[in-house]
Amino acid sequence: MTTERRVPAIDADERSMLEGWLEFHRQTLATKCEGLTDAQLRTASVEPSPLSLMGLVRHMADVERNWYSRVLTGEKVPFRYWTDEDPDGDFHLTEADTWQETYEIWQSEIATARRNAADVGLDELSKGLTRHGERINLRWIHTHMIEEYARHNGHADLIRERIDGATGS
Repeated sequence: MTTERRVPAIDADERSMLEGWLEFHRQTLATKCEGLTDAQLRTASVEPSPLSLMGLVRHMADVERNWYSRVLTGEKVPFRYWTDEDPDGDFHLTEADTWQETYEIWQSEIATARRNAADVGLDELSKGLTRHGERINLRWIHTHMIEEYARHNGHADLIRERIDGATGS
C-alpha cells in the first residue's frame, strides 16, 4: 500500500483547509510506517522510551476516539489502549501486536471521526466534556488534532530514520 498525501488547496475555505491539513497529517503518519515489518514498527526510539511507530499509531487511534467520539459526541466509549492501570498502554507493545490490526483500528477511528464531525458546524460546542470539564467547538478539535499529528509526525521522522535511514517530508 502506498499512501498518497494531498496538500490542501491554497484558496480553500476554513473547514476544507482544517480538514485538508488533518488528512495530510494522518497520511503523513501512514507514510512513515509503510514498508516496515511488525518488528520494525514495534522498535522503540531509544532507551528508556517505549515510543515506536506502532505505538504512535495506537496513540493516535485513541486520540481520534477521545476527541471525536468521547468529547465531540459525548459517547461513553472506552479507550482502545489506555486504561487507568496503564495510561501509556498505547506504547506498551508485545510480540502479539500486529500492524494489520493496529492499522485497521486506527482507520476505523478515523472513519468514525469523519462521520461524527460531518454534520457539526465549526462553532458548534461538543456534547461531551474535556477532562477539564469544558465544552469545546469542532474548530478547536480540528486545530488540536492537526497539532497532535504534526508533533507526533516529527517523532515518527526520527524513529523511521533510526530504523532504516529513511528520511523525507
